[in-house]
Amino acid sequence: MIAAHADWSIDPRKRWISVAEREGEGWRMAAPRPVGPLEGLVEGLIGPGRAVALGLDLPLGLPRAYAAERAEAGFPQFLRELAARPSFFEVSAGLETVSPERPFYPARGVKGMTRAAHASALGFDGPEGLSRWCDRATAERPAGAPVFWTLGANQSGKAAIGAWRDWLVPALGAGAPVRLWPFEGSLADLLAPGRAVLAEAYPAEALRQCGLRLAGSKRVQGPRRALALALHAALAARRVVAEPALVAAIADGFGADATGEDRFDSVIGLLGLIGVLDGARPDFIPDDPWIRSWEGWVLGQTALPRALMP
Repeated sequence: MIAAHADWSIDPRKRWISVAEREGEGWRMAAPRPVGPLEGLVEGLIGPGRAVALGLDLPLGLPRAYAAERAEAGFPQFLRELAARPSFFEVSAGLETVSPERPFYPARGVKGMTRAAHASALGFDGPEGLSRWCDRATAERPAGAPVFWTLGANQSGKAAIGAWRDWLVPALGAGAPVRLWPFEGSLADLLAPGRAVLAEAYPAEALRQCGLRLAGSKRVQGPRRALALALHAALAARRVVAEPALVAAIADGFGADATGEDRFDSVIGLLGLIGVLDGARPDFIPDDPWIRSWEGWVLGQTALPRALMP
C-alpha cells in the first residue's frame, strides 16, 4: 500500500507531495518532492497494482445550499460533468456575474465586498450558506474558508479551481482508477489494488491530531526546525521510518525558501493520513446525507461544527 499527501496550490511551484510505503507493520516515508505533471499522477503512485490513499489539501465537495439546487446525484457526478462547463471556473470580478454557473469570487479585492453579498448573489439566505459543515468552526479550531471564496490568505477557492479544472475533471473523464472519500464509501471499503482513494485532508488538522504545536508561524523556517524532535517522536508513534533525505529535511526545517511550508505541510498531512489508515484516528463520517453525497468531510476530523453542538 502507498499513502501520500499533496499540499496543493494553484501555483505548480507550491505543490509538494510526500509518499510513504507500507513495510510490514509500519511505513517508510520519503522526503517531499514536487507534484510535477498532473497527467498520470495517480497511475504513477499506483505503479504495479498497489492500493493508494492520497490526501489532498484542497476542498472536495460543495455546500448544501448550493447542492440543493443541483440535479446531479452527488459531488462525484457533478465533478465529472464539469468537463462540459468550463465557464464554471471563471472567477467573477464583480457580483453582477456571480451565479450558480459561475460561483467563484472575487477575482480581486474590491472595497466594501462581503461574503454576505457573495452569498446573496448565489441565492443563499446568508453567508453561512457558503460553508460546508466541515468548513465551520468547531470547539477545536476556527472556521475554514468557503469553497467558492478566492481572495486573501484564508481562502481555498484557488486550490479547488487548480485541482478540479486542471487535474481531477480530466482524470475522471479519462477513466483514472480513483474513488472519492467519503462520497463513495469508507477508506476500508474503497482501498483496493490498482486504485487510488482521494480524501480531503488538512495539515492544520493533522498537526493537532499528532499532538504537535509550532512555536511560531509555519511559514518561517525557525519554528519548523524547532519542531524536529517532536516530529521524530510523532513519526515513531506512527511507526514511520524516515528515509535519510527526510531526516535531513526535518533537521533543516524544510528549507528557508518560500516552499518550505509546503514541504512541511505535505509531511504533516501524510502523518495524519497514516494515523487514520492504522486506526490511531477513526475514519469518521457524520451520519448526514448531505455530507455523504455533496459536502464531503475532512479525513480524521471528529469534531462537529460548534453551532450544532448541544
